[in-house]
Amino acid sequence: MTYFVTGGTGFIGRFLVSKLLARKGQIHVLVRKGSQKKFDETAAKMGWDRKRVLPVVGDLAKAKLGLTAAQLKALTGKVKHVFHLAAIYDLTADAESQRIANVEGTTHAMEFAGAVKAVCFHHTSSIAAAGLYPGVFREDMFDEAEGLNDPYFRTKHDSEGLVRTSCPVPYRIYRPGVVIGHSKTGEIDKIDGPYYLFSLIKKMRQTMPQWMPAIGIEGGKINLVPVDFVVDAMDHIAHKRGLDGKCFHLVDPDPERIGEVMNTFARAAHAPEMSMRIDARMFAVVPGYIRSAIKNLPPVQRFSKAVLKDLKIPREALGYITYPTRFDTREVERALKGSGITVPKLDTYAWRLWDFWERHLDPDLFIDRSLRGKVENKVVLITGGSSGIGLAAAHKIADAGGKVVIVARGEEELFKARDEIKAKGGKCFAYTADLTDLASCDELIQKVHAEIGPVDILINNAGRSIRRSIELSFDRFHDFERTMQLNYFGSLRLIMGVLPAMIERRGGHIINISSIGVLANSPRFSAYVASKAALDAFSRCAQGELSGKNIAFTTINMPLVKTPMIAPTKMYDSVPTLTPEEAADLIVDAVITRNSRIATRLGIFASVLNSVAPKAYEIVMNTAYELFPDSAAAKGIKGMREGDKPSNEQIAFAALMRGVHW
Repeated sequence: MTYFVTGGTGFIGRFLVSKLLARKGQIHVLVRKGSQKKFDETAAKMGWDRKRVLPVVGDLAKAKLGLTAAQLKALTGKVKHVFHLAAIYDLTADAESQRIANVEGTTHAMEFAGAVKAVCFHHTSSIAAAGLYPGVFREDMFDEAEGLNDPYFRTKHDSEGLVRTSCPVPYRIYRPGVVIGHSKTGEIDKIDGPYYLFSLIKKMRQTMPQWMPAIGIEGGKINLVPVDFVVDAMDHIAHKRGLDGKCFHLVDPDPERIGEVMNTFARAAHAPEMSMRIDARMFAVVPGYIRSAIKNLPPVQRFSKAVLKDLKIPREALGYITYPTRFDTREVERALKGSGITVPKLDTYAWRLWDFWERHLDPDLFIDRSLRGKVENKVVLITGGSSGIGLAAAHKIADAGGKVVIVARGEEELFKARDEIKAKGGKCFAYTADLTDLASCDELIQKVHAEIGPVDILINNAGRSIRRSIELSFDRFHDFERTMQLNYFGSLRLIMGVLPAMIERRGGHIINISSIGVLANSPRFSAYVASKAALDAFSRCAQGELSGKNIAFTTINMPLVKTPMIAPTKMYDSVPTLTPEEAADLIVDAVITRNSRIATRLGIFASVLNSVAPKAYEIVMNTAYELFPDSAAAKGIKGMREGDKPSNEQIAFAALMRGVHW
């Protein structure tokens, strides 16, 4: 027996070729000129016997598949079965490409089958040939198809119609459902069908514990079949007598609704399940013209586009949420009777599909997560760059190829830091400035723009912290003024200085080093926390205005870091703190991800707890206030030495609330 396969290196095709190798005879695989390497790689991966699997150079877009007269003569009378699988299986492909591949390609494959006098032409169609038929679509139905406006549905329908009316040799038609990965290995070539939902499930897993019930969607039944079932069924039916001229639905006879499918994969991913599901079909009661008007509103379009982009879901895939068609399987059931070939239950192999996707296809795997990819040859301005967090971040960014501009007041320490970075081969520039002086801020930005270039990333790291209770601050109003002057007004002045160029170039990133105290509402830090909270609020407002211009704002709610800023408070020597290098890693994460906020789990938990149980949280904060007294310096007592060691209670509390300022 000799076979000819188009699309033999494709996903279904390569498994079919492997299946046919279990039978006797040779298998000829159509290969485009220039695609020999792909054929060789596929053959090696699948372990094909190269003496029996032979490439045939041709072109699906040409008459008789572009084969020469000599090629056709050599195959005439020898090829018994032609399996036509080559097509575009992509909802997002353009209409013309689909027409050429799916419709013209089928015409040329049939011409080839007639030219070589094949015994049977096996056409791989799709359930898409039924369009959006509202009800049960039988295997003997074709002209009844509805809703064929989508190019993918239309071209799959039209190509099957050509086989039914124009095939020069006997034919058999196979309509697979949505083909997913191998039920034994999970293997699949690309993201399609239910795989578009995997990024959403992954985000849910990252943000919520598995036990937490979630709200999801419900819709029509989606018909999923693993590739091994499709191949096994095609191979069996193709070699069974008396089935010419028939069509076979290679589908799941008992498909699940989309909400059930999502929960099956959520369990496989150890993500929260969607206990409450909103049925998308309920929106059908809203008149179509109203739905259309709402969808076409610019804010709605922009919002939905942003959400779909973030979740990696093409808009075309949304049509399957309310998919209306069910498929009758009487013909295929009769053909497969006694073979043992059945569709396995999705929940028995969903974990394999998830595991393969997460290891090989997750779009996040292919994002450039290197710092170099974000900062190479970019101008990165870091305030407070001569020591501590700023200096550690400057080293990391310079090592990654960024043009680092470090700013501080002290010239000696600043230039020493610059020389350290340059000695390692980094690009570093140093400018002295007093960020509490607005004129000095303006002069700094003017110099940097003139001498180096527009700032691509601004890291507002310089800050002033004051630990003093409100009761001791009645006559120290200047504490609030000086923290605001540096932490808020100085940072804001720099932001206003770099934004015009960022807006003009439609790109930029502002990173503000805030404090976990803003989330935890730390007692004794009212002046410091208020100044940082002001900058946080500005950033949230600015995001709403400038995100459309590709300008990102990131707030880092930094936990306690062992820097010179906290050195006067000796108690911090005995409580958990980050090193400057660990803190710089949070800045690196901000540069790479451009997230709106980066915070520790404890900081987020404190903020949530304060929102849902403010009185209980107030008690926790007051307990901390009573437990950690004002320092001698805060009380204005000179020459008095603080206790060398904090109490066991203080250490225990600080360890429990790791990283929070007390």
